[in-house]
Amino acid sequence: MEGETSWFSHPFDNLARGTTEYDAFSELSDEGNREANAVSVDLILPDDLLERILAYLPVASIFRAHSVCKRWHEILSSRRFLWNFSNVLSQKPWYFMFTSSNDPTGYAYDPILRKWYGIELPCIETSNWLIASSCGLVCFMDNESRTELYVCNPITKTCRKLQEPPGLRFSDYSAPAVSVNRKSHGYTISIVKSKQVAGNFFQWDVSIHIYDSETMMWVTSLTEVLTGWRGGDESVICDGVLYFLIYSTGGGSPDNRHGLITYNLSACSTHGLLIRSIIPVPCSLTCGRLMNLKERLVMVGGIGKQDRPDIIKGIGIWLLKGKEWQEIARMPHKFFQGFGEFDDVFASSGTDDLIYIQSYGSPALLVFDMNLRHWRWSQKCPVTKRFPLQLFTGFCFEPRLEISP
Repeated sequence: MEGETSWFSHPFDNLARGTTEYDAFSELSDEGNREANAVSVDLILPDDLLERILAYLPVASIFRAHSVCKRWHEILSSRRFLWNFSNVLSQKPWYFMFTSSNDPTGYAYDPILRKWYGIELPCIETSNWLIASSCGLVCFMDNESRTELYVCNPITKTCRKLQEPPGLRFSDYSAPAVSVNRKSHGYTISIVKSKQVAGNFFQWDVSIHIYDSETMMWVTSLTEVLTGWRGGDESVICDGVLYFLIYSTGGGSPDNRHGLITYNLSACSTHGLLIRSIIPVPCSLTCGRLMNLKERLVMVGGIGKQDRPDIIKGIGIWLLKGKEWQEIARMPHKFFQGFGEFDDVFASSGTDDLIYIQSYGSPALLVFDMNLRHWRWSQKCPVTKRFPLQLFTGFCFEPRLEISP
């Protein structure tokens, strides 16, 4: 049903009851005896085959299938099933949307079934926390005190609190990123910290802090003073390389308001490394959003007007190839009109082949498929606007069962 919000709703009712229609080739029966031919799946399928079939169920259906019977519950809880599920390619990234209120409850959108599910996030307290995700894990960091840092799986609700890196609470800007190893399930978290040098608006102290889940330790990989640039809250890790946006602090061309910094996480610290690695953005941007799509860096940006770079005239998608940007698509005018034409900033995140773009002013959610080069609206989100200045935000994550922090 369109707009349905039940967490356990799913369309495979016959499968969830554990029965299917099975007609033996050696027998003929009339219509009146069809009820006698209903055979339990438990009687005709061995465990390994049943595991593979269940692995193709959508995530929401798997939770309901846990309660079918003891056998199904044991299968769905087994490591072998989780391995089968992790190798099924039918799962697509979800988008979680919530409001600017203090209630972290929101709705997650499943692009396969085109349904929204009500979810309450663990750990996070307000919507202004900084968020990064990778391979089923989501990193949450308090954007105000910067003393709360968590890694969690929003599907299984498993959560872990991490010790903050040194000096984080004294930074002016912080940009978290996370990268999960799909084989070992170990993960790396990076935080780019920016703090204004005392008495000098044009100089900013930028440092990179890296956390390894194997050692459970933070390492300050690099510290450097940038002149004319500062860091922000936008960063991502792709194929072992950290990318983060820097912002002009004035004195330069109005068309040169953003830049991209690249940093190899396995490299040794070298003075002056950051500013030498700067890559210009493809055009004047009102804002930029970075994301990892199959270990490729993709940026979604608001395109500024030539005479007024702070006024948005469109939204574009670019792929970084080496040090050059390749334009993938621009939002068609029929989508841009009334969606983002009055907002110079917006929310956007993606993974795999899907990119989600959302206006802060409404719960409208636009989906772009990188493979098909296709734009479409999601089903209408059930969240409602409670007061005039209420804002909406969200993030993309992979729905996985086998990953835990």
